[in-house]
Amino acid sequence: MQFFREVGEYMVQTLSTLAIIFFALLGATVVFYLTQKNQTNKDFSTIQMRVKTWWGMFVVFCFATLFNPMISLLSIMVLSFFALREYFSMMKTRKSDRRLFLWSYLMIPLQFYWILIGWYGMFIVFIPIYVFLFLPLPRIIGKGTIGFLRSVSFTQWGLMLMVFGLSHLAYYQIATPTYGPNLVLFLIVLTQLNDVYHYLISLYIGKRKIIPSANPYMTWEGFVIALLLTMVSSFLLYPFLTPFDLIFGILSGVIISVAGFVGGLTISVLKRDLLIADVEKRELLKGRYLSRIDSLTYTSPIFFHIIRYFFDFM
Repeated sequence: MQFFREVGEYMVQTLSTLAIIFFALLGATVVFYLTQKNQTNKDFSTIQMRVKTWWGMFVVFCFATLFNPMISLLSIMVLSFFALREYFSMMKTRKSDRRLFLWSYLMIPLQFYWILIGWYGMFIVFIPIYVFLFLPLPRIIGKGTIGFLRSVSFTQWGLMLMVFGLSHLAYYQIATPTYGPNLVLFLIVLTQLNDVYHYLISLYIGKRKIIPSANPYMTWEGFVIALLLTMVSSFLLYPFLTPFDLIFGILSGVIISVAGFVGGLTISVLKRDLLIADVEKRELLKGRYLSRIDSLTYTSPIFFHIIRYFFDFM
């Protein structure tokens, strides 16, 4: 009886959380479309992209929470694959790079297999050490030296961000089955809110652009005010989604805001550098996977390792 009572309490809490998220998303969607309709002179394309992403994440979170965490792991693995593929599509490649890309794709299921079996030691060193040291071999053997450093460094950057960084999202539930799903939700919500805060503040009152050539919607006003608003959001959400105390609940907002800002800035500069002479492809890739998960490539691993260092439940 005690077991069924605990299960029932858990399901009630889970359904309540999902219901709150659903109505919050519904409200945000309605507000966005009304604002877009009334302010046609503003560029809300980024917010529109974010809203669609939120609904997709909500569906995945529902299935993963109510049915099987494996769905979450597979979803993040697929996301890593498409993000890496989009990243590779920005590079001016040679025929000799194809073998390197193929081996990179094969590393994705291996990285997520270490997560599935809970082998933290291999998960944390597989890409940064083993793949880093041995991945250049397919490019070296029989492919010559022309463009070697550029193609190998480009590939390893992609694996670190799109696979290693994002794969931490799947490890939360393995590291702490009790708190993992809610921590992932907490992380994603704050990361997305921080991006939206930054974009809207920069759109309406932003004056001092950080890197105008890479992203005109990233300003110092947006960064500072988004940091404060994300701290407030973290303060409001942490009692419901995390086991943190007050201090770390607020600090979580600072960590996620700063990490998300650096992640978004880095990916923006990276895309600008790779597509500087290809305006058509840059417009084609606008709003695709990298634009939606750029901040998560940084916030996911940084938040994970800070929690693991300071808290025993990880």
